[in-house]
Amino acid sequence: MNRLFGNKATAPKPSLQDAIAGVETRISTLDVKIAKLNGELATYQDKLAHMREGPGKQAIKQRAMKILRQRKQIEAQKDQLESQSWNMECATMTQDNLRNTMATVDAMKEANKQLKKQYGNVNIDKIEKLQDEMADLLDMNEEIQETMSRSYQVPEDIDETELDAELDALYVEQETQESAMPSYLAAPDSNPPQFVDEEEMVSNDVLAP
Repeated sequence: MNRLFGNKATAPKPSLQDAIAGVETRISTLDVKIAKLNGELATYQDKLAHMREGPGKQAIKQRAMKILRQRKQIEAQKDQLESQSWNMECATMTQDNLRNTMATVDAMKEANKQLKKQYGNVNIDKIEKLQDEMADLLDMNEEIQETMSRSYQVPEDIDETELDAELDALYVEQETQESAMPSYLAAPDSNPPQFVDEEEMVSNDVLAP
């Protein structure tokens, strides 16, 4: 049976990149042909510009027309190949975008699975209880700070009028004490009283004539 029908082809099918590369090669070949035809047309145009009317000029003109038709056919074929190449490029970009999209979807699925697994280990009731305990501890700390900062000597409800009266009394008391002090203590710039030593008096009596 294999001899009659042959073996089934097992070669891998060409990818879009391979197809695009093949088309680009054919386009390059057509560009070479078009350049060659353009060179021949330039030669015929130069000859036609320097020839007189007659059978010879008409023959060269017919050759130039033939080359021009060939160039147009090749250019039309090149346009078709370029369109095919562009379509395959678009298909390749679409394929790449789809591949990237699928990779993103797979990554999101895996992340979703991991999140579900992690959140499955979280007990919301324990978290709320922990928050309540933390709030109670903060309240307790505030009460302790208020207790530690309590004043035992100065009452909190002191009347400002009483403070003013006490301040005035202190001022009057200070003036009274200053008026009762001796003059040599009240005036710091005045000279203090001079005291004579007893030994000095005796020595003066001895030395007196």
